[in-house]
Order: sequence, then C-alpha cells, then structure tokens
Amino acid sequence: MPDVVASPEAGASPEACCGGAGAHAPAAQATGAGSRPAAVVHSRGDAALEAIAATVNDPEIPVLSIKDLGILRGVRQEAGEVVVTITPTYSGCPAMDTIADDLRIAFQDAGYPGARIELTLSPAWTTDWMSEEGKTKLAQYGIAPPTPRREGDRLRLAMAVKCPRCHSLDTRELSRFGSTSCKALYQCNACLEPFDFFKAL
Repeated sequence: MPDVVASPEAGASPEACCGGAGAHAPAAQATGAGSRPAAVVHSRGDAALEAIAATVNDPEIPVLSIKDLGILRGVRQEAGEVVVTITPTYSGCPAMDTIADDLRIAFQDAGYPGARIELTLSPAWTTDWMSEEGKTKLAQYGIAPPTPRREGDRLRLAMAVKCPRCHSLDTRELSRFGSTSCKALYQCNACLEPFDFFKAL
C-alpha cells in the first residue's frame, strides 16, 4: 500500500494543486489568516472525484467529512492515477494516516485502485476553512464550533463560548485541551454540562 506523499507547498504547480483545483488550475495563494485557497474551475471529472473523497469522514469527529473540515484541498487525475491532496489540522495529527487509508479504500471501492495521497502543509490549515454546514454539524453533535477569524487578526480576544446544548453564553473553560489537541474542555454554568469547544486556529 503506497505511502502518503508530503508536498512542501500547495498550489506550486499543476502537479501539486490545491483548494479544489483541477489539473490545470492556477496556484492558490494565502492572503491572510482567514484566507481560503482561490476558487478555480475543475477540469472535467474532478468534481466527481472530489465527491468520492468527500464521503470520507474525520475519524475523530465522525459527523464531519474531510470536506466539511476543510482539509480536502484537491483531487485530480495524473496519468490515469487519482491524486488526493489533504492538509492536516496541525502537524503530526494522528488522524491523517487513518484518513489516507480511508481515502484509498473509498477510491478503490469506486473503481480507482491505488489512489495516491499527498500531504501539504502550506498554506497552513485554519478553522476558517471549515464549511458552515460543518460548523452546524459540530454544534448538533455537542461540540461548540470555532469562532470566525478576521483577516489580519494578530490578537484574539477571549470571547464567550456558547453551550451547544442549552445555548447559554455563561460558560467557562475547564482545560485548554479536551478529548483531542484541537479542542478545549468547557462547562456550562447554566445546565452544568461539560462540552468540547473546537479551538479557532
């Protein structure tokens, strides 16, 4: 089974495109803390391949697909081989190996054996790449979604975190780290229930 290929930069060439880019898409550039990869036009067939990749869920938060989470950067065909580009939520994320294996299985089941998985770290993932649908799914699952980042923000002020159960803003942080490194543990002072908060990055 092939290894994950690490790509040093996203959008560097047609062979390493990202942001949902097609085989001949222009490079995507990060313009700020909350920037998204530039919108591009898929080459023929790429949208169907992306739909296959989007069936893979995050193993740590199974209600979210990797597209909801924003780590699916692009899918293309290269000399008949499917190449999927993904970005980890943070360096060393233990879920990436499982996601890569699940992607290979998804494409094999769809008739594309031997999919190659590329891992790119630049530009770095941000919670602003999460879809609004994904944030809604998080809240329904009992995890408070991250607050949006504004482009150019360097200092993030502490803001009240809404309880995903009773929607009270009277909450407090119990621990900076929750069930995973990307989440913090909070408690609601109104309903007294503990809950995870997906930290804004």
